Amino acid sequence: MGRHGTIAGRKAAQDSKRAAMFTKYGRAITVAAKAGGDPAYNATLRVAIEKAKGISMPNDSITRAIKKGTGELEGETYEELSFEGYGAGGVAVIVDALTDNKNRTTSAVRSTFDKFGGNLGTPGCVSYMFSRKGIILIEKTDSVDEDALMEAALEAGADDMITNDDSFEIQTDPAAYTDVHGALIEAGYEILESDIEYVPSMENAPTEEHDIKKLAKMIDILEDNDDVQKVYTNCSIDLSEVDY
Repeated sequence: MGRHGTIAGRKAAQDSKRAAMFTKYGRAITVAAKAGGDPAYNATLRVAIEKAKGISMPNDSITRAIKKGTGELEGETYEELSFEGYGAGGVAVIVDALTDNKNRTTSAVRSTFDKFGGNLGTPGCVSYMFSRKGIILIEKTDSVDEDALMEAALEAGADDMITNDDSFEIQTDPAAYTDVHGALIEAGYEILESDIEYVPSMENAPTEEHDIKKLAKMIDILEDNDDVQKVYTNCSIDLSEVDY
């Protein structure tokens, strides 16, 4: 199954949280647009827009988010935060957030960890168990030739490509991520999902069923928080399929 779960599972999760995802992607676009509102000259913004379009975010919403970032429209100032700690069963957890209220976000994240048997730690307490990598997922279909895709990815600067049950996972150095992403789009590939992520170098999983359920619930609540952009774990179990 892998870290990302199945494509069907991810799409179902996206559909159930679409409104929340629009908020998160809008914030990411606004922050990216501070470095320039033209995606032709701002690779980070271009990728953020493509990701937003991938979940059918309306063009008007994308345009408003860009204008907030460039100052053409009044908007909030977002601060990037990162939290590290352990969930139930000793699973390492990293939470990335974009917030206009640091105290509110910190309090919400801490209380969620506490409520579900986790504990929030200090910066660096679990990040040493992860590597930062650009991850680009492309759906495995009859129209996608594996060898041709790998060749295109490697020529653009990718480090590796992993073949999953229903997708191809292209891994890059973070510095090469936007170049590889852009090259694959230009080559006509439809990107299912992409981001610079924390990829675990060592995995762990709770041994008790009640801990697995607490961990899955904690991750879901964190991901439902509008301030939280992404949650990473080193759990070897696909938590999206856990029924709690």
